[in-house]
Amino acid sequence: MCGIVGFTGARQAAPILLDGLSKLEYRGYDSAGIAVQNPAGKIEVVKAKGRLRVLSEMTDGGNAVQGCCGIGHTRWATHGEPSVVNAHPHYSRDQKIAVVHNGIIENFQELKDRLTAQGFEFVSQTDTEVIAQLIDFYYCGESAGDPLDAITRMMLHVRGSYALGILFEDRPGTVYAVRKDSPLIVGQAEDGNLIASDVPALLKYTRTVYYIDNLEIAELTPDSISFYNMSKEPVTHQSTTVEWDAEAAEKGGYEHFMMKEIHEQPTAVRDTISPRIKDGRIDLSELDLDEEKIRKIKRLYIVGCGSAYHVGVAARYVFESLARLPVEVDVASEFRYRDPVLEEDSLAVVISQSGETADTLAALRECKQRGVRTIGIVNVVGSSIAREADATLYTWAGPEIAVATTKAYSTQLAACYLLATEFGRVRGHLDQEHYAILVAELEALPDKIQKTLVDKERIQWFASKYASARDAFFIGRGLDYAVALEGSLKFKEISYIHSEAFAAGEMKHGPISLVEKGTLVVGVLTQPNLFEKTVSNLVEAKSRGAFIMGLTTYGNYSIEDTAGFTVYVPKTDPHFATSLSVIPLQLLAYYVSCAKGLDVDKPRNLAKSVTVE
Repeated sequence: MCGIVGFTGARQAAPILLDGLSKLEYRGYDSAGIAVQNPAGKIEVVKAKGRLRVLSEMTDGGNAVQGCCGIGHTRWATHGEPSVVNAHPHYSRDQKIAVVHNGIIENFQELKDRLTAQGFEFVSQTDTEVIAQLIDFYYCGESAGDPLDAITRMMLHVRGSYALGILFEDRPGTVYAVRKDSPLIVGQAEDGNLIASDVPALLKYTRTVYYIDNLEIAELTPDSISFYNMSKEPVTHQSTTVEWDAEAAEKGGYEHFMMKEIHEQPTAVRDTISPRIKDGRIDLSELDLDEEKIRKIKRLYIVGCGSAYHVGVAARYVFESLARLPVEVDVASEFRYRDPVLEEDSLAVVISQSGETADTLAALRECKQRGVRTIGIVNVVGSSIAREADATLYTWAGPEIAVATTKAYSTQLAACYLLATEFGRVRGHLDQEHYAILVAELEALPDKIQKTLVDKERIQWFASKYASARDAFFIGRGLDYAVALEGSLKFKEISYIHSEAFAAGEMKHGPISLVEKGTLVVGVLTQPNLFEKTVSNLVEAKSRGAFIMGLTTYGNYSIEDTAGFTVYVPKTDPHFATSLSVIPLQLLAYYVSCAKGLDVDKPRNLAKSVTVE
């Protein structure tokens, strides 16, 4: 959830830490801080509440804090209110150890009580300070000045999730990185080595990265990187080259990352689809799923959070229609706790942009423990889900910085289309002619998404008229209901306007009582066999005073008899229409947020990657 950066090398650390943290602002935070080992060997900590620019101004862009080894952090408050005292980094009692931490320590109160009984005093309300003090307890005691031993002893006693950056005053020029269930990577640069909680923080300095496995420790000096397991045994890791370039993580002339990423969707979808279609056939060889294994699948479980869950809702309709395969879709945070009955010869598809979403990762592990084969649909190479799933279908969306996902959602949809279409052919439910038509439509999707973006000025005009709306409802049937869920989420998360999505047929079973004069109702109507039924539901809402926005495919001009404003998208096979209808809904949310003067890329209370339950 929060941001971590660390550096040790031949350059001044503080400017690099601040620059790296600026690339992680999208993750959400309420305070920031850095710890740098100064030329005298002391660890100097500077912290500030609020935006990173406050910390930057306090330190003259980092130039006022001298030293070539340090760690930095942007904090999102969990334990303790946002404040300078609660901001990271946190010292040990003698200020000879400094720690930054992402995650949650579940038994922090128990550990804090034990340490207090030993004479330790705490200055903050955070769970993180417990880690600094616990390491100090072992470092000055049983570990006898051995940092690696002190860290491993801490790991044995801490329960929860964590990514840690650690400095020891008497280990000059050395940064320790520790990981359990929270993302953390190591970068190797020409003039030093780095750690970060996400790739964009490193791109300016290197594309050579190492992924730390769970319950491992990395030790970085200016010219070396070493990895160890909890038994303090050396571990070997192969480096990975990040294909993203630094420009991919910049705004590129757009006012906001979200608008840039909306416009990157045609390319992202093309990059996800094109390499997997060869000579008119879908190639899923990367999944190690031969045709016999596909035919044996009895049931599909799709698991995700937020927008990834909405992808799963849409995918269920497509899989059941094209492959005639029973599908269950679960919110990842509920999956384990309903004690699911997982059928033999089933397949679980877990969806996550970051590949680190805590609840989704836990669901994957539950499936593996119960003997269910897993496929991860993720965007980040080397992420936890990518490493732990039996197979991975990468979405080649590149870095997504805005908190509100756009291109990750679209590429996840595209990945599901590929799976469903190929499963339909292999399972004998698509003849060669129908299969060829669907493959051709998949290849045409990027260009059709591009055409959908052309109508953005009209949507901007409409958004300016409804930026003061109090409530909005998004309705549709079938796949249109699935995209209504995503449209409503986008609308509420960046415009802060109350918004709900309903299956259109359910409106008269309660929700229509909320409709009053001026209520905005967005009707999605891209499914030909459900068009007239949804129009009837819109008429019901209109008769109660709602203003109707219609979203449908070209040719359905009769909708204008009901809707006060209509957006049209190109025709495609109805199974793939979600990829087109979601674009105007993303634009609507974006322009309403802009009209209200809100922080589009960093909406309040939200973070890009949710790495704790």
